[in-house]
Amino acid sequence: MAGLTLDWVQLAAIVGALQGLVLTAVLAGQRTNRTANRLLATFMATMTIYLAAGPYYKAGLIRVYPHFFAINYQTTWVFGPLLYLYARAASDRSWRFAFKDLLHFVPVTITIIAAMPIYMMSGVEKIATWERWSAAGVGGALAYLDPFKYVSGIAYSGATALYLVRHRREVEQSYSNTERVNLRWLLWLCAATGGIWVMVTALKIAHVSTAMRDGHVAVAMALLVYGIGYMGLRQSEVFRLETTEPPLPTSEAVSPAPPSEQQTPPQRYERSGLSDVAAAQLTESLLRLMEREQPWKESELTLADLASRLNTTPHKLSEVLNSQMNQTFYDFVNGYRVREVQRRIKAGEARSLKMLALAMDAGFASKSTFNDVFKKHTSQTPSAFRHAVGA
Repeated sequence: MAGLTLDWVQLAAIVGALQGLVLTAVLAGQRTNRTANRLLATFMATMTIYLAAGPYYKAGLIRVYPHFFAINYQTTWVFGPLLYLYARAASDRSWRFAFKDLLHFVPVTITIIAAMPIYMMSGVEKIATWERWSAAGVGGALAYLDPFKYVSGIAYSGATALYLVRHRREVEQSYSNTERVNLRWLLWLCAATGGIWVMVTALKIAHVSTAMRDGHVAVAMALLVYGIGYMGLRQSEVFRLETTEPPLPTSEAVSPAPPSEQQTPPQRYERSGLSDVAAAQLTESLLRLMEREQPWKESELTLADLASRLNTTPHKLSEVLNSQMNQTFYDFVNGYRVREVQRRIKAGEARSLKMLALAMDAGFASKSTFNDVFKKHTSQTPSAFRHAVGA
């Protein structure tokens, strides 16, 4: 039996692997947002296998259990696709894994086929292959495929980041408070994963020894496992953005167009079908509603809520905001909230009330969101604005 002589790096890998194993079981058993949680569980399982492989080789356990040799090789090929698909599922609960998504796993399938002769070797042959690879690097057909896993990892990290940025813009088209649909932690996860791939690629190009390179990766991935465990389990179930088009009110649906409009159709917006006149009327109604009823004071106000009050559809209201006002729903509503806080600060109310109380009264849901939005709209922090106006 080989002696278990492990350094602190390998111990960190073992702890990370055990943590990953526990998280895999917990995530797989989650009853909410199952698609996302199962993808994350699969991601954690592959990370567990990858982390466990380090101590397996370092302790010489391969000489005792050689048939596990190279079982971890394919894991690096699926990190990128799994992270990307998880981001898709975590951002939209209606998303489901489809047959076309299997295309993401074509590269790993190719490597499995290429590695099949190795998996079919006897234990003695696997030990000999491991010793040869340890001295000279991966050989055979895998030597030609190996560099592409770095390209795949970096490319998928970039694709995931772009998708999440687009998702954030879509969220801001429908929600005035993004706290419950904030996937910022996923952007951090994506950045961390991309950073690991860049680090590994740089170490590979610099011809750093495999042992040292694997040590850096093991520690980074062990830390990543803990980060995923903390944030992934805290992520509430996401919900689909409200973009459906409910039936138009009867009065709009049956109103005949004047003869002049029948002869010369008015210009229409490509997406919504609103005429210039209808868009102007909706804009006027919207501004009147915002001033009179002040719905922006409701922290959970959504595009669908506001559209319902205007007797229109979310799609048309969004088109008016984008085309007529050049704003997202998020910026439009929070602009009113910021101006309300500014008004009350100028009126001297900040002397008797805390800034957070003013923000909450105006419809903000958290201090961090208030500070970010206030600075975005005024280029000042709330405290700096208060000082500037002498309130």
